[in-house]
Amino acid sequence: MDNRWNESDAAACKTELDMRVYSSRLLGAEPSLVLHGGGNTSVKAAFTNVFGDSVPALYVKGSGWDLKTIKAAGFPPVDLAYLKRLGALASLSDVDMMRQLRMALLDPSGPNPSVEAILHATIPYKYVDHTHADAVVTLSNTPFGTQLLSDLFGDEVLILPYTMPGFVLARQVAEAAM
Repeated sequence: MDNRWNESDAAACKTELDMRVYSSRLLGAEPSLVLHGGGNTSVKAAFTNVFGDSVPALYVKGSGWDLKTIKAAGFPPVDLAYLKRLGALASLSDVDMMRQLRMALLDPSGPNPSVEAILHATIPYKYVDHTHADAVVTLSNTPFGTQLLSDLFGDEVLILPYTMPGFVLARQVAEAAM
């Protein structure tokens, strides 16, 4: 895998969202990290509303966007506090979750936020990269995958049983990270 990072390109990024677009495209350009453009990236940054108020937001990859070619418009801003409140609920159906994600959009003209928006909101880091790296999938999809990953990464990563993307996975990650 080639290191595609370029300091002058990174320095040209004027905003956190610009940096997120730049770094997402780098991930998307590496076929061994993404399967068919898949995965999600996000950044937690301020959104300024029509009143000039700064609202904490999660700019998360919108559904249908490819990481290799994503633009700023592919990262709809979502109300971060609202997402965290959703993540604290005991349960939420997939239909209700998708409805709530649309309601949490700070720009209703944006694309649907990733089904994993709540998951990204619960992870306590500014930038979140979620890819489907061939190397990790190769190890995890073996009879002793959990043990292999645990031996390799120790406490540096959370290892959970496979769960479909959505609310249940977000809750599992939030609980495991506590």
